[in-house]
Amino acid sequence: MNLQDLKAQRAAKRAEQATDFDPNGLAAPGQVYGLPYDERSAEVVIFPVPWEVTVSYAAGTAAGPEAMREASAQVDLYDPSVPNAWKMGLWMAPSSEKWAYKSERNRERAEAYLEALAEGLPTARLAKSLEKINAACDAMVDWVYAQTSHYLDQGQLVALLGGDHSTPLGYIRALADRYPGMGILQIDAHMDLRKAYEDFTYSHASIMYNAMKHEGISKLVQVGIRDYCEEELEVMADLGERISVYFDRDLKQAQFQGATWAQQVEAMVADLPQQVYLSFDIDGLDPKLCPHSGTPVAGGFEVEHILFLVERVMASGRSLIGLDLNEVAPGPEGDWDANVGSRLLYRLCNLLGASNGRI
Repeated sequence: MNLQDLKAQRAAKRAEQATDFDPNGLAAPGQVYGLPYDERSAEVVIFPVPWEVTVSYAAGTAAGPEAMREASAQVDLYDPSVPNAWKMGLWMAPSSEKWAYKSERNRERAEAYLEALAEGLPTARLAKSLEKINAACDAMVDWVYAQTSHYLDQGQLVALLGGDHSTPLGYIRALADRYPGMGILQIDAHMDLRKAYEDFTYSHASIMYNAMKHEGISKLVQVGIRDYCEEELEVMADLGERISVYFDRDLKQAQFQGATWAQQVEAMVADLPQQVYLSFDIDGLDPKLCPHSGTPVAGGFEVEHILFLVERVMASGRSLIGLDLNEVAPGPEGDWDANVGSRLLYRLCNLLGASNGRI
C-alpha cells in the first residue's frame, strides 16, 4: 500500500474515532492527553524510550515517559498556535518493559563501573563490564533506529520521548539517512560533545559528538549552552562551519545591552538548513521548571522562548522533520516536572504536525 493510501486510511480512522470525542471533556484514563487515537490513525507518534544507563549525576529520567503520559491528562487541548490541533491524530506508543529492564540492569553495571574507577581499580579488570554496557547502549541505538524507521516508512511523524539524552541517536540517524543536509537545533544547558564520556561510547554527554559523525547532518545549532569543558570547545573548533553555538551567557549579556530575543532568534534561524530536527534537553529551560532533571544548571529559558524560536523556524519556510524531548525526571514529591514536560511536548507535537501539513 502506498503512502497516499495509508494517509487516507488514517484520516478515515481518525474521523471514526473522533465522532463522539469532546475536546473540552475529561481526559480518558491511560490515553495520552485523553485523545481517542491509536497507532492506525496517528499522524504524530510519541515514541517513549525509558533508558538512562549513562546518566552521570541524578537518575530518574527513565521514568519520565510514563510520568508524562499520566500528567498529560491535566493538559487542556486548545493550542493558540495550532487551532484544532487535537484533530491531528496524536498517539503515544506503549513503553517497552523489555528496554526499561535493560536500562535498569545496565545502569547498575554503570554505577558499579564508575565506583570501581573512583576506587582506582585497574581499567583492564573492568573492561568486560564496560564492554557489556557499551554493547547494550549500541543495541538500544539500533532498536530506536528500527522502531522510528517503521513509523517514518508509514508516513508518520515521530516525537521521541526520553529517557536520557542518549536516546535519540538512532532516530537522528534514521532521519539523516532520509534527509541528507538536515540540521539539528539543540536546546540544552550542555554541548554534549564529549567523546565517550566516562568511557561510555553512547553517553548522554556524547549525543551530539556521535550525531555529527553522520555526513547527512550539515549543521548543528546549539542554544542555551552554559556548562561545558575545554574538550567540547576543541570539538566545536574541529566542526568549523558545521556548528553554531549560542551560549546562554552571550545571549543574556547582549540582552542586557538592548538586544531582543526576536533579533537573536532571527540569527539562529538563519544558521539552519531547510530541514530541521529539534533536539530538546529539558535542562535547557530555567531549572525552576525542571528541578529534578539529571543535570540542572542555573540560567536557561522559559517555555515560550523556545516555542517562539520553533515557530520562527517554521515561519521562515523551513520544515520541522522530527523532534525529541529528554531528561524529564519526575520528582519524589508531586509531578511538577512531568506537568511541565507534558505541556511542552503537546505544543511541540502540534508544531511538528503543522509544519508538515497534518492539521
